[in-house]
Amino acid sequence: MIKINENVLSNDLSPYLKQHKDNPVNWQIWSRETLEFSKKNKKPILLSIGYASCHWCHVMAHESFEDTETANLMNQLFVNIKVDREERPDLDFIFQSSFQLFNQTGGGWPLTMFLDENGVPFMGGTYFPKETKHGLPSFKEVLKKVSDSYKEQRENIIKQKDLIIKNLDLKKNSVLSQDLEPILEVTLSHLDEIKGGYKGSPKFPTFNLYETLFYFYNKSKDKKYLKPIQLIIKQLCSKGIYDHVEGGIARYTVDDNWVVPHFEKMLYDNTQFIILLSKYCKINPDNYFKDKLAQTLDFLKKNFSNKEGFLGSAYDADSEGEEGKYYVYKYEDVKNIKNIEKYFDISPNGNWEGKIILIEKEKPSKDIIDKLLEIRSKKAKPFFDDKTQLDLNCLWISSLISADEVLPGKGYLKLAEEFFIKIENKYLKDKVYHSYSKDHVFLEDYAFLINALNDLNDKTMNYKYRDLAKKLTLECLSKFFIEKKDIFQKSPKSNNDVFFKPVDIGDNTIPNGNAQMLINLIRLGMNDEAKKLSNSLNGYLNIYKNHMMTSLRAIDFFNNIKMGKNCNEQGCKIDD
Repeated sequence: MIKINENVLSNDLSPYLKQHKDNPVNWQIWSRETLEFSKKNKKPILLSIGYASCHWCHVMAHESFEDTETANLMNQLFVNIKVDREERPDLDFIFQSSFQLFNQTGGGWPLTMFLDENGVPFMGGTYFPKETKHGLPSFKEVLKKVSDSYKEQRENIIKQKDLIIKNLDLKKNSVLSQDLEPILEVTLSHLDEIKGGYKGSPKFPTFNLYETLFYFYNKSKDKKYLKPIQLIIKQLCSKGIYDHVEGGIARYTVDDNWVVPHFEKMLYDNTQFIILLSKYCKINPDNYFKDKLAQTLDFLKKNFSNKEGFLGSAYDADSEGEEGKYYVYKYEDVKNIKNIEKYFDISPNGNWEGKIILIEKEKPSKDIIDKLLEIRSKKAKPFFDDKTQLDLNCLWISSLISADEVLPGKGYLKLAEEFFIKIENKYLKDKVYHSYSKDHVFLEDYAFLINALNDLNDKTMNYKYRDLAKKLTLECLSKFFIEKKDIFQKSPKSNNDVFFKPVDIGDNTIPNGNAQMLINLIRLGMNDEAKKLSNSLNGYLNIYKNHMMTSLRAIDFFNNIKMGKNCNEQGCKIDD
């Protein structure tokens, strides 16, 4: 039975939802029961989506959700629902897309969406301050205006459902084939040739792009595809985005020089960093980069493991109430470390808010790293979101296999096989599921599980992996593939707790699920199914090309296989 006048998050397993269990807001979970209550009582919904390591989520929680006056207003005017975006990526995708539709700009977190009594969005924003500032209205002001608007225009708002669905439904044309490299050329023109990454700030390591560039470099040996990779690898390994003391990279940097990170560390970034760096080390076996690779792998093994032996999701940017406190240094703490200036840029004034973010000049000695680690060990570690996500843990398997190719003898392949046994025992004995709830699974879970099995098969030549990959692929086709559109949905066809079932064809924090499934189908020799999906993605590519880098290489891979070329997912031997 729904407890609408209580905060019901205390028993939820999500670390993010648990962070809000003591809010005076009567938070509910997303469920059919909550939606039915809203509909029965003709009450609009305030939907708040975030994740446990999100800095601005913490800010808004402290300013507004912990404030009794604000909470009372929320409770009076809305049914309030809190969602962990990592637990329900389908909801996040739908409502981020809705935000972009309403505001004609990119979204972010916290995502604050207002839904009608049927769960259909009609207005939204991201972070709202407690008081009016930065050109943003106060959150209480927003609450009152939205509520008044809903009361006055309720019937018209409800009637917008079909129009919203129509606008959210992705468009495609009948193009079945096209020249792909010119699309990549346009993307290259948007890159920063001096500093790496896309031009401007903030700077994100967009691994989907660099994986595609690597594919086309392997295919053509054209240095124009390799140069951006060389530059991004150099920046990621030497600048402030990399943690030179413990390893691993931060989510992004706020500046365009890769110096000042947004300090949260995500599993999805670091597994993809390992995969890209491993590929780079195959063509440039410099020990400097191999050391960064080994350090990041060790960091994930030691620091991301949760109680079950899987890998959790992320480390917070904040600790002890301060952003980056764990990672930065005071000048007085490091000035007496002998020769530290040889290896890092060190100055009394620091390089960020009077503190020092480590920027590497050359690889430091173990002695210096040990001293820096000793200083850091006296600080409180940031909060760790230990949530297991199947798709990201499967990416971990693929990253271990990639690393094993350039760092043999370190046991990474053995670890990958042992890790898969854990996955098999937990997720494959009954039914595949994403995180905590066995009721939810998403396309990406299947896509990256099948990808990991293909990687294991290629490396070990143990066909049990290939057989299981084929079995799961058929299962995925049955659960997610829409025959009328020749495309996979993000959530299963049986899912019925959302007003709209989305199709996702764009890369995000990880490669797109449809693009990854196309690669999987090709690797498994399922060319009839691959042809349907490739043709469909071509139709979307012509419209949404800027967001479909993984699809670009997947389609090219399929085209070359059709022509009988000697290819794999990494590229083709053009001499053949």
